[in-house]
Amino acid sequence: MINQESLEFLKDLATNNNREWFSENKGRYEKARENVIEFTVELLGEMHQVDPAIDETLDPKKCVMRIYRDIRFRKDKTPYKINFGISLPTQGTKLGGAEYYLQIQPGGNSFIAGGYWMPDAAHLKSIRQEIDYNAHDLKQIIDAPEFIKLFGDFSAQEQLKTVPQGYSPDNENIDLLKLKSFIAWHKISDKDIVKKNAAAQIAQDCKLIYPLNVFLRNAMA
Repeated sequence: MINQESLEFLKDLATNNNREWFSENKGRYEKARENVIEFTVELLGEMHQVDPAIDETLDPKKCVMRIYRDIRFRKDKTPYKINFGISLPTQGTKLGGAEYYLQIQPGGNSFIAGGYWMPDAAHLKSIRQEIDYNAHDLKQIIDAPEFIKLFGDFSAQEQLKTVPQGYSPDNENIDLLKLKSFIAWHKISDKDIVKKNAAAQIAQDCKLIYPLNVFLRNAMA
């Protein structure tokens, strides 16, 4: 489970995002990170039961994202992320593609997500083609009442301002074809993220994301 102390560390980091404070609190960071790694082990086991494409023997340390921000080309020069990110790939140890992602951030900013964020050009072309050929299969997933209740309107994500090349603006599935990413996500409260059964509940929610990831993986096969 995620400890309350881990959330408290992130809260304090958000208001003291500088190298001097971080250095003075390095022990707190290491303890919080170790807690997240232990939680990742539990989460991998639960998620493997949902999606067998997730390798439950993955090194959990490789699933936990770095807390250090790349600030080279950013206006925001704060050096640290104010959350812990856990990426669960469905292609062995390779990150990217159709996967699951958990963000742990206090203040009601934790969330579980799945799908494919910003596919590369080749994958995006394949996904659009699959939508064009088999939109009914995707709509069965994203239009299901339980999916909408948890994740909202799938087509409301960021879209191209123009029609993608090779498709007609009159295409009945143009809202899906114009999507830049194919993500389902759901916020998790601070109260729920620290519960003993948090990993099991997250996996339960991801059962609704699993068919989406299967659709996306098949599109790129």
